[in-house]
Amino acid sequence: MNDLMLDMVAIPGGRATVSDRRTRSSWSVELAPYQLAVVPVTQALYARVTGQRPSAAARDDSLPVESVSWLDAVRFCNSLSRQRGLPPAYHLGGDGVTCDATDDGYRLPTEAEWEYACRAGTTGPRYGPLDEIAWHRGNSGEQPHPVGEKQPNAWGLHDMLGNIWEWCWDIYDAEVYDSYRVLRGGGWFDQPWSCRASVRRRSHPALQIDDLGFRVARTFLR
Repeated sequence: MNDLMLDMVAIPGGRATVSDRRTRSSWSVELAPYQLAVVPVTQALYARVTGQRPSAAARDDSLPVESVSWLDAVRFCNSLSRQRGLPPAYHLGGDGVTCDATDDGYRLPTEAEWEYACRAGTTGPRYGPLDEIAWHRGNSGEQPHPVGEKQPNAWGLHDMLGNIWEWCWDIYDAEVYDSYRVLRGGGWFDQPWSCRASVRRRSHPALQIDDLGFRVARTFLR
C-alpha cells in the first residue's frame, strides 16, 4: 500500500479542554503524544482497504469518503491495521466495541484528541480565517471538495474544519443519548457557526450521511 495516501502528523502531549454548549459544562483531559492523519480518509484509501465505495458524491479518489457509519469507520481502522501488520485497536463482540489504547493500530481519535489537534495551540474558535481553511455552505457550492485544498493549521492538518464532519471514538452522553457518538468539525453544507473547534454534535453509530466521514489516529508508532 502506498503510504503517501496516509500521511500522519506527530501530535505532542498536552491538556485539552472540551466544552458542551447543551449542558453548559466543560472538562479537561490530559493527552499523551499520538499521531493523527493529515487529511480525512479519502475515497481512494477507503476503497483500497475495504474494496467499497460508499460515498454519495461522484466517484473521485481525492474526495473524502462519506456516507460511512461509525461502525464502518471502526471496521476500516481494524482492516487497515491488519493490512499494515499492526494489532487491531478495536475488539468487536456481543458487548459492543472496545478499544485497546495500548495497541498501536489505527483508530478514531477521541474528541479531546480531535479538538486539541484542531486548535494546534490556538485559543479562538478557528485556527485561521474560515474561507481560507474550510469548505462550508457559503463557499462549497453545496458539495464536498478534494482533501487538502484549504490551508492547514499550525501542525500541518488540513480540513479539520469544514468539508465533512468527522466521527470520534467517544459516546456523546450515555444517560441521555445512549450509544450516540460524537461528531466534530462541521461540513460542506453547514453554516459558519458550525465550523468551529469547540462544536460538538452526535449521531447514532449506524448513521450514514453525505457529509460525515472520519480521519484516523494512532497511539504511537513502532
